[in-house]
Amino acid sequence: MKLFTGLIFCSLVLGVSSQWYSFIGEAAQGAWDMYRAYSDMREANYKNSDKYFHARGNYDAAQRGPGGAWAAKVIRDTQSLSSLSPEASGGHLIGV
Repeated sequence: MKLFTGLIFCSLVLGVSSQWYSFIGEAAQGAWDMYRAYSDMREANYKNSDKYFHARGNYDAAQRGPGGAWAAKVIRDTQSLSSLSPEASGGHLIGV
């Protein structure tokens, strides 16, 4: 309840326009585009095809608008951070 009240207050004080709501929708659609590209990559199961599917997901998400581009960047950055973790590489650091 406090979070909802805080969001309403901020939107009234800062004068947030309806573009904020479209940004959230674009971000959700962009995340769905990234997921769809990932699931297509898993279904295709071709060796060394991951760059194509990642590029396709980024492109589709960015076509949604600023929200989709932001979602693609967040997912891409999260993915690159997870590839640096020792668990992702069997105990070896990748890319360091």
